[in-house]
Amino acid sequence: MVSALFPLRLENAEMRRSGRVLVGPVNLELLGEETTVIIGPNGAGKTSLLKLMHGIGRLSGGRIIWACSIDKARYRQSFVFQTPIIMRRTVLKNLIYPLILRGQSRPTAETLCKEVAEQTGLTGVLGRDALSLSGGEKQKLALARALIVKPEVLFLDEPCAVLDGRSTREIEDILKQVAKVGTCLIMTTHNIGQAQRLADNVVFLLGGRVHECTKARDFFNAPQTTEATMFLNGDIVE
Repeated sequence: MVSALFPLRLENAEMRRSGRVLVGPVNLELLGEETTVIIGPNGAGKTSLLKLMHGIGRLSGGRIIWACSIDKARYRQSFVFQTPIIMRRTVLKNLIYPLILRGQSRPTAETLCKEVAEQTGLTGVLGRDALSLSGGEKQKLALARALIVKPEVLFLDEPCAVLDGRSTREIEDILKQVAKVGTCLIMTTHNIGQAQRLADNVVFLLGGRVHECTKARDFFNAPQTTEATMFLNGDIVE
């Protein structure tokens, strides 16, 4: 299923900070089909590009255009940060919070919380203080809180970067199920293995610029640029 939010177009999009270009100029079109992974070495500008698309990064130049109004696009998307943002309250109250902000009644919110808790493996910890959770559980909570509003687009910034293998596998399994029911995933990673497991489409970013944008199978089997080949071979790319 392709969301009515797409295509998403970036036209000469740039982000600058203190006179330094972090991203851009980027010209890119995403059709909202399946899972798109933005891949590249540390410092390539992946997080900055993701924030620009989501709208929490300030655009210094160019344009970002959704197929609908910007207000509608932002209402129908969620963002998961690399380091989970957890509130000082129970897991249940963390999950309820975005629903209450959107005007849901508490009984309806609690029902939705139980559903997403089961989906993300948090059923047994709903009454616990969220700050007492393990790292993997906190990331599941952040993911569950993003999913509870039923976004059409889910942005994820290196969601497994600090997790162990077991927690990474659990998060990836959740993401695969989310993608299967039609939610568009746009995520960053510098982990080649994770990109191979999850990506349908790849955007290879280096120095704040897009070097390749193609189907994942083509990127991993026959990269078109020397830099992408070096990156996939584990070489240092600058």
